[in-house]
Parts: sequence; C-alpha cells; structure tokens
Amino acid sequence: MNEEVKDAPAANPKRRKFLLIIATVFAVLALGWLVLWLLVYSRRETTDDAYVAGDQVGVAAQTQGTVTEVLVDDTQRVTTGQVVVRLDPTDYEVALERAASTLALRVRQTRQQTDQAAQSDSAVVSSRLELQRAEDELARRQPLVEQHAISADELQQFVTAAAVARATLAASERQAAASHAIVDGVSLSMNPAVQEARANFLQSWIAARRANVRAPLGGYVARRNVQVGQRVEAGQQLFTIIPLDKLWIDANFKEGQLRALRIGQPVTVESDLYGGRQKFHGRVGGLGAGTGAAFALLPAQNASGNWIKVVQRVPVRILLDAHELAEHPLRIGLSTNVNVDTRDRSGPVLAAAPAAQPTSSTAIYADDHAAAERAADALIAGEPLTKQ
Repeated sequence: MNEEVKDAPAANPKRRKFLLIIATVFAVLALGWLVLWLLVYSRRETTDDAYVAGDQVGVAAQTQGTVTEVLVDDTQRVTTGQVVVRLDPTDYEVALERAASTLALRVRQTRQQTDQAAQSDSAVVSSRLELQRAEDELARRQPLVEQHAISADELQQFVTAAAVARATLAASERQAAASHAIVDGVSLSMNPAVQEARANFLQSWIAARRANVRAPLGGYVARRNVQVGQRVEAGQQLFTIIPLDKLWIDANFKEGQLRALRIGQPVTVESDLYGGRQKFHGRVGGLGAGTGAAFALLPAQNASGNWIKVVQRVPVRILLDAHELAEHPLRIGLSTNVNVDTRDRSGPVLAAAPAAQPTSSTAIYADDHAAAERAADALIAGEPLTKQ
C-alpha cells in the first residue's frame, strides 16, 4: 500500500507531459486551421450546386408548307445560314412569278404614262398655236366689218373659231396637268404604283426564299421535331441548336456567401466530365436578381403556417474562357464545382450600365430582304427574274 503511494508522484509528471503534448498538438492544429481560414478559405467561396448553361436557339418554320427534305439530325453540327429543312415551294414560286409579272407591268404602264404626259405637252403647244391663229384671223376680220367688206355672220364664225380654240387649249392644259400629276416629282422606281407592285414582289420573293428553313446560328442540333411529309405552320419549332462555344455556368450560392461576391472576380471551375485534371477559368459575370425559389414554377408559400427556414440560393453567372471551351467542350446541364477568388472585393455587386452589344444576333433574315431588293431593282431595270 505504501509502495503504490510512493509510485503515484513519479507517474504524474509523465501524465502531465503526455497531456501537454496532446494540448500542444491541438493548439497547433487550431492555429493552422485559423491561418488556413484567414489566408485561404475566408478569401474564396465555393459551391458544387453549379451547372453548365447555354443558349438553346429554336429553329422555327417562317411559313407554312409540307416538308420535302430534312437535311440534319440530332448531334450534327450546322453553320449559320445552313439549310436544315426544305418545304414544298410550288405555291410560293407561282406567287413569285405572278408578283414579278405585276411589277414588270406596272413599270411599263408608268413609262407609258410618262410618254402620255409628254404627248399632252405637245397637244398643249398645238392648241396654243391654233388659238393664236384663230385670234389673228379674228383680228384681221374685225376691221372689215366696219368697211362692210364682210358680213356680221362671217365675223361671228371667226369669233366662234377663236372661242373653240381657247376651250381646246384649256382642255389640253387640264389633260396635261392630269398626266403629269401621275408621273411628276418621282422617278420611275419611286412611282407609287411601282412601289406597291415592288412591295408585293418583295413579300413573294421572301416567302419563296423561306421555304428553305435555315439555321440562325451555328452549333449542334438537338431535339429534332420534324419529319418528311409533315405539314408545318409558321412559327412551329422544328429543331433546337446549341452553340457549344458560348456556354456559361449558373452557380447557386447560399445567401450568406453573396456578401463576398463581386462582378469580375476570377473563378476556377472543375467539371465532373473531365474531373480535376482539367480546370476551366472564368470570371463572375453577374448575380441573379432573385433566389431560385422566387422564380420557381410553384414558389413556396411561407404564410401557410407549416414554415421551416430553408437557406436560399441565388444564381450567379460565371463566364468561361472561350479558348478552353474550344479545347475541352462542355454540354448543357453538366455538374461542376465552382471556386471564386474573393480577395478583390472592389467590383460592383450589380451591373451599373446596360449591355452595349447584343448577347447574340443573326443577319440571315436581313440578307433575305437585301437579296429581294436586288431582284426587284433588276426587274425594274428590265432584266429577267433569276431563280434563287
């Protein structure tokens, strides 16, 4: 009993040393974690609730018709302006021929009216000369009445002839004015009748052109909804085109993480498709104007009484580097891990100015109108209608 009491003091220093070592290890770990948090974790925000997003461009028929050819299929690449579907053009080609004939006829009629105006001018000159001759004859005859060289009845004939010539001149001038009212002040191409026929021709030309459905943007075909022989209506969607060179990330951050996020901050993205061996780089392009729950199809009704607080998330758009996307293509809907470097917090939280450029655009429809105008001008100049 006495020996055990003597050994106890000897064991206490060892125990204190062991506990001191453990306490030191934990203190070092806590200090390391504090330093790591201050230097690393406090200067970044991460989320794995992030997915690849992009434009889904709908390709719709711009006119009605029966499908005769489907030229592309799902997963295939298309370029801007490429024909993807052909509709039966028979009705539109007939309408175009009719409109071309009407335009050519209006041009010829306008030229005829111009010639008639010139002819009316000649008639005015002739009537004016005839009036001058009649008045001269009357002036020569009037002194002869006083000399009793001619009778009053004969003089009356010359008076009547002068009056008739004066009335004929007035009628010719009114006819000339009416003829010039149709053609004066505008060129042949700007004549109202020609312009009306030209507008009808443009409409028919564009309708015939749009019997070929073309891709508004380049990309990859998805969700094909058209078959040969199908009757389609104007506005009916036939394809979806995904431009895989213009993708972004929609990262959903918790509301508590937003205080550190700013537009323009650098971002590193890892995709489950490539894993950690490939990192994508980008920047914060903007923060959403509301939470995902606020824009949901069926938003939560917290006033129902059965309320449980749920941390909300706000979508943040991450713009990716185009060169990295070209080398390592992504797909819409893929899962990603997003790491935002928040050390620089000098940027804005919300966009300060509207966008200076359109986010996407196409010129193929404007090209249709320009080509139609060239064809109409050629017809007005007397050239034959060329097939598209």
